[in-house]
Amino acid sequence: MSGHRWAARAAAGAAAVALTVTGGTLAQADDDIDTLPAGEIAERARDALLDARSLHLSARGSVGATGEEGSVDLTLDREGNCAGGVDMGDDGSVEIVKRGDDVWLKPDAAFWKNHVPIGGSTFDKILDGRYMKAGADDPRMLEVTEFCDLDTFRELMTDNAGDADFDGLTKGARTEVNGAPTVPVTRAEGGERLTAYVAAEGTPYPVRITVRGGDEEGTVDFSGFDRPVPTTTPSADETVDITALLGRSVKPV
Repeated sequence: MSGHRWAARAAAGAAAVALTVTGGTLAQADDDIDTLPAGEIAERARDALLDARSLHLSARGSVGATGEEGSVDLTLDREGNCAGGVDMGDDGSVEIVKRGDDVWLKPDAAFWKNHVPIGGSTFDKILDGRYMKAGADDPRMLEVTEFCDLDTFRELMTDNAGDADFDGLTKGARTEVNGAPTVPVTRAEGGERLTAYVAAEGTPYPVRITVRGGDEEGTVDFSGFDRPVPTTTPSADETVDITALLGRSVKPV
């Protein structure tokens, strides 16, 4: 599903400005982060994000030369639980719930029409506003289960740790993001500008990361650190088993 790929690329690409460094210690609540050099702010932001057990991610913008637009609103944790959705504009949207060994997806009519042109309308009619359910180990759900796992995102950061380069980082003046004070750290390279807004009070989480220029334009907001993923899952009467669904006729209606 292209929406999942969009979200992963937006978050991982934007995070590179502040989160591809190694080592460091977390800033305490009384640290004056404004006095630190840009590289150390980025280092502490990376460590804070890696230390989170769960978080809420909200991403919006476009990724890639095609200018594909999309948005993601998702709460996820290290255990692979998540709840939220992906919106691809005119191409459709998908609600996502993953809890334990089960995954529920609810694509809308536009999604079926644009991503499953042959038979999609039949699936949409059969579901009739319900979720389709599958096991998390179902190969067809691999992209969703990886996308829902905070550890997947953490691995992207640690895998890129060797690419750290502090020379191109600059620190800006304090500014507010969603009413909270932050310190921006920016890298500008090759026509692309990436900025991480790091919390200036308390734990130095990156609360917003923006990408401007090049093939990617987007904003990723992080919040709800260490708050649990909602435990509510769709009921049986809101659900159609994916095996039963795919066993139906796929002739367009």
